[in-house]
Amino acid sequence: MALARSPTSLESGMKYKFETAALSKIKSDVIVVGVFQGEDLGNVIAGIDQSLANGSGNFAASIVEAASHESFQGKLSQVVSLPTYDNLACKKLVLVGLGNSKDFKPGVSRKIAANMARRFSNSTMTSLCFVGRFAQETEHEDSTKKRKKSQPAAKAALEKASASEKGSDREAETAHHLKALVEGWNLGRYSFEKYKSQKDEKKNKTELTLSFAGVKETKLASKACSVGDTIAAATNLARGLIAEPASYMTPTKLAEEAKRIAKEYDLSCKVLDAPQIEKLGMGAFLGVAKGADEPAKFIVLKYDAEKSKKTVAIIGKGITFDSGGLSLKPAAGMEHMKYDMSGAAAVLGAMQVVGDLKPNVSVLGLIAATENMPGNNALHPGDVLISMNGKTIEVNNTDAEGRLVLADALTYASRQNVDEMIDLATLTGAVVTALGRVAAGIMGSNQELVDKLIAAGKDAGENLWQLPLYDEYKDSLKSDIADLKNAGSRGEAASSSAAMFLKEFVDGKPWAHLDIAGPGWLDKDRDECNKGGTAFGVRTICQYILNYA
Repeated sequence: MALARSPTSLESGMKYKFETAALSKIKSDVIVVGVFQGEDLGNVIAGIDQSLANGSGNFAASIVEAASHESFQGKLSQVVSLPTYDNLACKKLVLVGLGNSKDFKPGVSRKIAANMARRFSNSTMTSLCFVGRFAQETEHEDSTKKRKKSQPAAKAALEKASASEKGSDREAETAHHLKALVEGWNLGRYSFEKYKSQKDEKKNKTELTLSFAGVKETKLASKACSVGDTIAAATNLARGLIAEPASYMTPTKLAEEAKRIAKEYDLSCKVLDAPQIEKLGMGAFLGVAKGADEPAKFIVLKYDAEKSKKTVAIIGKGITFDSGGLSLKPAAGMEHMKYDMSGAAAVLGAMQVVGDLKPNVSVLGLIAATENMPGNNALHPGDVLISMNGKTIEVNNTDAEGRLVLADALTYASRQNVDEMIDLATLTGAVVTALGRVAAGIMGSNQELVDKLIAAGKDAGENLWQLPLYDEYKDSLKSDIADLKNAGSRGEAASSSAAMFLKEFVDGKPWAHLDIAGPGWLDKDRDECNKGGTAFGVRTICQYILNYA
């Protein structure tokens, strides 16, 4: 009999372990079993633990009957919760639909784990077990094993190599699912209750052990759990920064958070104040900051890999509150404009992961942080600013401030010997009109970089959709009195023209721009994404760095 192993603690405080006992013997408050659409549920249960289908009681048949009464068919995210009546060592058995087996990817595991976490967020349970359905052999593979003895030696050797490769592929796929499950669970448990006078003492306070049955404990599997936890913890950190009121989460507070991360994860950090920013010639950035009483900060975080393959710059828009300036926004919904520093929060979250996991890629994290306010010294429509790279900008809309602060940040990055640049910003309302709240717009000067980021986003569960950067969009940025206007023709390709403006400041470097205004804020919970500021982009950037490190 296999000895029980002690659970391993994760950064989030959650513990995990790999369960070796049969389903009927697993001691857990809740066991979650995934079922594909159209599967024979009785065969699924018997396949996991044959003892449940034996004897006069035939508990598997009872499960099938109960599920049938609930019209459970294994459709994606369909859930049935069943008591076990002491037939299992666990208290509750939950069947969850995995949908079509052909569409079963780690993203499904992430969503299921997040929804399970919310389902049990007010529970006092201390343990939950996921039964892995992603590493099982197919009938074809099983029959191949049985034929091996009658095959010639050379052919058997080829079959053995093929089986080894399939085993390796299966182990890697299992690891992807484990990472997604841990991510999803931690993302689904997130809540921000700092300012509530009456907090839910039960919610997510109980120490939890998450276990995985039907999965072998390997270095790859353990690492996958750890990485998933690290990325989820950083995403939740960024969510917390976005959730804070603007009166608290000022540019100064963002800088303090950057310093804390740098100290804890052995990164270098410097914070430039207004005189230093002015000395660098960042006239576009300081132009936005003029109307605010809160002092502007330019934050520079750096991770230097020992054997660096390249240096990636990630740049975040850090407008800690956007009133629109003198081009004042409507009052309705303005309270949400604290989320205009979501790009900055994503950079801080990503840098925490980089500092923790220490990839073979050097990463430069930059944040241009200020408020956009209509103060006594505020930027006027019609003013002309001189940017860091010397280009002059006529400001025809003070509410198009994000591109102004990013312009100088991109110029700064381009002069730091980086190999590629990625900026994240809640830049335009137009991208919300175009793509809604389910995808960010991506544009850039280098198609290979754009493609890799889209692929990383797909792996991470964050959708990116490429929008065009036609040269003609630059025509709308022509100014009669300066090199550029900061805003193009109203109502015409606003997201693309904003990106075209940014392109003027990348100095020919491979560059990609993520306009995260849509999925960066949700009005209700959706799978692993929370209501409010979602910290969109943390997972994509981390996955990109890990994929190509």
